[in-house]
This record gives sequence, structure tokens and C-alpha cells, in this order.
Amino acid sequence: DQARRFGLNIVKDTAVSVEVNPDTGEKLIRLKDGGIRCKALIVATGAHERKLGVEGEGKLRGKGVSYCATCDGAFFEDCVISVVGGGDMAVEEAMYLTRFGREVNVIHRRNELRATKVIQERAFGNPKIRFVWDTVVTSINGDELVESVTLKNVKSGEISEMATDGVFIFVGTLPRSKFLNGIVPLDKDGFVIVNT
Repeated sequence: DQARRFGLNIVKDTAVSVEVNPDTGEKLIRLKDGGIRCKALIVATGAHERKLGVEGEGKLRGKGVSYCATCDGAFFEDCVISVVGGGDMAVEEAMYLTRFGREVNVIHRRNELRATKVIQERAFGNPKIRFVWDTVVTSINGDELVESVTLKNVKSGEISEMATDGVFIFVGTLPRSKFLNGIVPLDKDGFVIVNT
């Protein structure tokens, strides 16, 4: 309401593409139903979780597969929980999940974490956290709920199955920026490159 009092015009529509006039710098935001011209454009489209892309991930999302420990952690009281990833977010979320689970297994494709040292030290000191190194998840298994994950050791090629009640995936995020390709510089993952 305050923004409207200062002249904000809210348009509820889907932005399909953006075009920039090379002579004037004016932007045209093409919508499903019309368009908007402007001198400046602030892009705040957010990001979505990067998925593993393995069998069972989509089918069991919300049935033991999650991308948010604070959202879903409490559903796993006294359970065995698996966390996939090795960065700051994965390790911090694993530590948070120890409040609920009796055991938290951090599955990481490398033999060391990417998380900052201070976060690593706290995780290594937590007796509820166990690390599964050099390993990737190849499938998430279960009929109605997650029951296990199939693992592959990236060094030996050994395949194993590990029982788990939940799989929390923290392997990065992907920006919602495809519509900006060719308009502003994007890095290989699609994030806008700034201050160039």
C-alpha cells in the first residue's frame, strides 16, 4: 500500500523475455499479455534447488525427499537422515537435522568438504554426524516413503544400499535467469555477472 501511494504500478503477469533497444537502452519486458517499457530493470526472480536427477527423487519428493531442513526436519524425529552435499549449506543443514534425527549421514562425492573450516570443525565434532566420502547417490528408493538410497563409490565403483528415512539434497541452486541469456552476461550456471 505504501509503495502504491508513491506511484507503484503492480502488474500480475508472466515475463516471457526482455529486449534492450541498443540506441536508447530502453528495456521492453514482453509479458504473456502485453509488455512494459522501462529505463531500468531490477531482476529479482530468485533461484530453485539443483536436483540430483536420480531415479526416485521426483516420485518421493515430499515423501522423504526434501530440499529444506528447517521446513521438514521436524518430520524426522528419531530417524536416520541422509544429507547430500558438502558445501556450507549442506553441512549447516546436517547439523540442524541432528536436533531431530538419531543419525545424520552426509554423503559427499569428494574426500573432503567444501564448507568453511569453522563449519567443518563443528560438524566433525558432532557425534550424530557420519560422513560417507567419495560417494554419489544413484537412486532414492521406496514405495510410498523413502526407505533407502543406492550409493556408488566414485573411486572404486562399488555399489551399495543404505537404509534411510529421509534424503535432504543440498547440491546448489540454479537461478531463474534463462530469459536474460544474451541480454546481460551470465556465468556457466546462469547467475548474472555483476561489476564487469
